[in-house]
Amino acid sequence: MNVKIEIDSGSGFCFGVTTAIKKAEEELAGGKTLYCLGDIVHNSMEVNRLHRQGLITINHEQLRQLRNAKVLLRAHGEPPETYELARKNNIEIIDATCPVVLALQRRIKRKFVDNPDSQIVIFGKNGHAEVLGLVGQTHSNAIVVENIEDVKRLDFNRSVYLYSQTTKSLDEFHHIIAYIEQHISPHATFERFDTICRQVANRMPNIAEFASKHDLILFVSGRKSSNGKVLFHECRSVNPNSYQIESAEEIDFDWFKGVSTIGICGATSTPKWLMEECKEAILRHD
Repeated sequence: MNVKIEIDSGSGFCFGVTTAIKKAEEELAGGKTLYCLGDIVHNSMEVNRLHRQGLITINHEQLRQLRNAKVLLRAHGEPPETYELARKNNIEIIDATCPVVLALQRRIKRKFVDNPDSQIVIFGKNGHAEVLGLVGQTHSNAIVVENIEDVKRLDFNRSVYLYSQTTKSLDEFHHIIAYIEQHISPHATFERFDTICRQVANRMPNIAEFASKHDLILFVSGRKSSNGKVLFHECRSVNPNSYQIESAEEIDFDWFKGVSTIGICGATSTPKWLMEECKEAILRHD
């Protein structure tokens, strides 16, 4: 195909995911049995690559049955109960929790211990692995809000301490802050802590600029990726000719009619090799 293809240099794994995968590969290289609690990254292609190297993905129920084993905790982090269970079952933890997430867990735990009667509020996705780890720091007392409708249900006569899942949108976070500021009682305390990872947040303006430079955008990401959803939405808002795919097999070559430049980008959970594979598939096509 006579098109110019550019892979976004700013896309690909964030350092938290890179570290988790490196730790997994190091353990597997020694020929040891290694379990991972949940998918190591929200990208099925990368998960399958590591499965072929011997990584075994388990869920929390399977963890409860495990004894005398080695388990990797992925970048999203885990609640305290997981560590307690590991101690009881003689499980060695390979802790790949992202340092940004780990610092946030500690901050939330301290705030909860110091203010047990206040509302610890986390802006994040209910049920997301990172959010479960954060809520666990408060004995499950933290309130998770996904949008303004959820925020409306807070008790504005009580103090609110607001945090964010590290991969959420800065704009949405600021909207939530503004709403709480308008409604909080003058007798209550409102403190907010911007805990959004800048390595992720900075990708928004960068990916928008990248999307605007090309006729068509292929956004390569697992559909389970929370960060992928946010970044793809940003791509499409700038360039409506944007398509989300999980792998090269999903490319529809009819998309490329009349197109002279193609941009390939992805989420913090998208491996570089997968974007390269998509580029090669386009170049091989007649």
